Amino acid sequence: MLAEPACHKRKCKNFIGVKWFGDQESSENNFCKAFPDGIPEDIAYGDNLHLTKYPDQKNDIVFEKE
Repeated sequence: MLAEPACHKRKCKNFIGVKWFGDQESSENNFCKAFPDGIPEDIAYGDNLHLTKYPDQKNDIVFEKE
């Protein structure tokens, strides 16, 4: 099971939840409207607060408090 990501703890309104890509625990990934294929580790578990667009991000969605 994944640890609770920082963006969820901070109550980002764009956080959606966990997506499973198979039947293994290692296939779990956090996702949100900004990152539908998985939130980068430095945002989910690091110090990046995602207040500006992430490099190579395909949309302009950033952290927004609920």
